Amino acid sequence: MNDDQLLRYSRQIMLPSIGYEGQERLLNAQVLIIGLGGLGSPVAMYLAAAGVGHLTLVDFDKVDLSNLQRQIIHNSERIGTLKVESAKQTLQAINPDCQITCIDKTLEGDALQQAVAEADLVIDGSDNFTTRFAINEACVKSPTPLVSGAAIRMEGQVSVFSGRPGAPCYHCLYGKEGAVDETCSENGVLAPVVGIIGSIQATEAIKVLASTGTTLESRLLILDALHMQWRTLKLKADPNCPVCSHRE
Repeated sequence: MNDDQLLRYSRQIMLPSIGYEGQERLLNAQVLIIGLGGLGSPVAMYLAAAGVGHLTLVDFDKVDLSNLQRQIIHNSERIGTLKVESAKQTLQAINPDCQITCIDKTLEGDALQQAVAEADLVIDGSDNFTTRFAINEACVKSPTPLVSGAAIRMEGQVSVFSGRPGAPCYHCLYGKEGAVDETCSENGVLAPVVGIIGSIQATEAIKVLASTGTTLESRLLILDALHMQWRTLKLKADPNCPVCSHRE
């Protein structure tokens, strides 16, 4: 690290659980962020600020006026702009040292698998089960750690899936049968709720990358923001899971 980096990340380096070595791990890390909406916005901003060296941003959508209530990485001047390009502008203003790669299309099949394999960690900020299941399958196959988050109305949840043999995957939590999408456009969402969940995703990502602390692996953290209550559920691997049960 150079002198500017030592000063920029000094408050983080001071933490015994991060230190110089942990910060170096962040600087050398590549994170794939899928979705630059309400969850992806705070995740990307905090990871860039924290010094993650390379962020790959994936989103096919453009900024819309209705996004701005919660998608804080964008602003009114960028309505109609690709979300990945809008996000890149914000992130470069926060930390010009962070390398940003933009992918303005849906990743599927081999392209998704390659992007996941190239990353040290994946952030799922998507808003539908089809994408979440596809991301999970690619992460299990790599294997690449996955930090999954979701938020709707005044509720949210976060978990970490390590990809290690014996650990549960996203499919163990939500089998495809009975998985019904609920969208913010149909149900609404309180703006700070996605910020809370996204910030926790960023925290878990930093812990995984810096090899510190106890993550949410094999646990599901659930937020009821209306009554400001938290619950934690223990997750177990499904021995019959079609995605991860074959791991050795």
